[in-house]
Amino acid sequence: MSQAVTVSSNTLPYADLPPIIAALFEAKAKKGLSFEAISKAIGRDEIWVAAAFYGQAKMSPEELEAVANVLDIPTASVQSELGSHWWPNRGSLGPMPPTDPVLYRLYESVLVYGHAIKAVIHEKFGDGIMSMIDCKVNVTRKPDPKGDRVVLTFDGKFLPYAKW
Repeated sequence: MSQAVTVSSNTLPYADLPPIIAALFEAKAKKGLSFEAISKAIGRDEIWVAAAFYGQAKMSPEELEAVANVLDIPTASVQSELGSHWWPNRGSLGPMPPTDPVLYRLYESVLVYGHAIKAVIHEKFGDGIMSMIDCKVNVTRKPDPKGDRVVLTFDGKFLPYAKW
């Protein structure tokens, strides 16, 4: 039995995204699928798929077709809104600082540990940055007697600053 699910495309973080994004979330909920299940079906990582659902990653025509098939959404609808003419507006979801508790804690972690992480990166790699373009992000659950832990891994390529 399918459940009625609606996602308002007028509210954050969906308001500035194509309306098909709400349809993707509705179909995902209706089918009871996780990002992990969708990622396995289309051959991508779950974080990348979630980023695409939030308009932060660009799906190829083949990926759009695969997602449409998994979610039982007409491919033409997905292609017409997220096809070759559409490009992500990355980093534009919501207020700064974030008000959502999870997003705020991630933001806070950069405020508290950002300079320390930067210093250690410079000591170990030299003058440069960690790429967020060539980066893999993983979230895992680690059992702990005091309460399960969230393990968040950013596996980014080091990019040295150029000199000219």
